[in-house]
Amino acid sequence: MARRLRPVDLDFVGSAPVRLVFARDISASPEQVFHALAEDVPGWPQWFSAVTLARPTDGGGGREIRLRGGTRFAETVLVSKAPEVYAYRVDTTNAPGARALAEEWRLTPRGTGTRVQWTFAADGPAPFRFVLGLARAGLGRAFRNAVTSLDRRVTVR
Repeated sequence: MARRLRPVDLDFVGSAPVRLVFARDISASPEQVFHALAEDVPGWPQWFSAVTLARPTDGGGGREIRLRGGTRFAETVLVSKAPEVYAYRVDTTNAPGARALAEEWRLTPRGTGTRVQWTFAADGPAPFRFVLGLARAGLGRAFRNAVTSLDRRVTVR
């Protein structure tokens, strides 16, 4: 059953009780990465293995996301500023425990490539926050694998 989360704005990414931040340098340009993140939403399952379905909603102002294992999210895009930042919050989910969730993808040019930084921001009761702390390593591995796959997918060699 889907539950409504507390609506948050972009400031939440910097002030959330739990902030998991991961970064990786890749050879794809910021424009290529931004396109894959924000403009080719249905392509997410092709490079992010945890995602089984991604589709834009509300004319691109929202997203529907489904993950392996059956977790679902209805999201609102908070900012889509090419080619620098793409961020969204979760409005409803069937994931237990969360009170508020937001994610930010920040893209910074690095030579001819990009530094991709992903911030996962969350709030919930103490047991939820504890579990997210335990999940840090797995989320970091999922991020690294996804960004490496994205780089292979979009980089013209």
